[in-house]
Amino acid sequence: MTTTKSIGASSANLDAKSWNKLPWLKINKLVLRLQMRIAKATLEGKIGRAKALQRLLTSSFNAKCLAVKRVTSNKGAKTPGVDRILWRSDRQKICAILSLKRKGYHPLPLRRICVPKKSNKQSLRPLSIPSMKDRAMQALWHLALEPIAEYRADPNSYGFRPKRSAKDAIEQCFNVLSKRTSAQYVFDGDIKSCFDKISHEWLLQNIPMDKVILGKFLKAGFMLEGSFYPIISGVPQGGLCKALHNPPYAK
Repeated sequence: MTTTKSIGASSANLDAKSWNKLPWLKINKLVLRLQMRIAKATLEGKIGRAKALQRLLTSSFNAKCLAVKRVTSNKGAKTPGVDRILWRSDRQKICAILSLKRKGYHPLPLRRICVPKKSNKQSLRPLSIPSMKDRAMQALWHLALEPIAEYRADPNSYGFRPKRSAKDAIEQCFNVLSKRTSAQYVFDGDIKSCFDKISHEWLLQNIPMDKVILGKFLKAGFMLEGSFYPIISGVPQGGLCKALHNPPYAK
C-alpha cells in the first residue's frame, strides 16, 4: 500500500545536483500505482476516496517531479509565459518541484500570441501561453485526472489519450469500414469554437478536481500587447489546461 510518507519523504535534502540523481523509474512506478488506486475507487463508485487519493497525488513529491519533467522536456519548454521565466538549469527544476503547492497558489495571466492557421494562412489562431509554474501545476492535476478520464472515456476516442495516436484511429476506421456490410458514408462534424465558448460553470460542476484550483485556472485571464483581459468563458488553446477540460473528464 502506498502511503504519504513513501511518496513524499524524498523531498528532503535536495540540492542543485539532485535532479539528475532522481530515481525516475521508481517515481513513475509510485505515481502509476496511485493513479491505479484512483481509477479503482472511481470504478467502485467511491467518489470521496477518489478525491482523497487525488489530493494525495497532487501533494506528493513524485508527482511534482513528473510534472516539472513534463513541462521542461516538451516542445514548449523554450517558450516563456508573461514572466519570461524558463526552467533550464537543474537548480531551477529542483526549486520548481518544491514550489508546487496548493496553499497560496495564484496563476499568472496567460501570454496571448496569434499564429497563422494551417488551413488558412490569412487567418490567425490565438494561443495562450501559461507561465512555467502554471504549466507544471496543470501537469500535476493532469496526472490526477488521467485515471478518471481513462475509466470514463469512450473506447474509440483517441484525442488527449495516453498510449494512443492518429494511427490507432486509422486502424479502427479500417476495421469497421473494410467489410461488405460496413457503412457507406462517414459523417465528419466539428463544433464551432468549442473550446472558446465552453461554459466555466459547467466545467466547475462536472470536472472531478479541486474546484478552487480549477477556478483559478479558468479565471487567470490573459495579457495582450501590455493590456490585461479577463476570461469569462472558454479555455485557452495552449498549455495543458485544454487537455484537462477534454470531455472524457466530465461526468
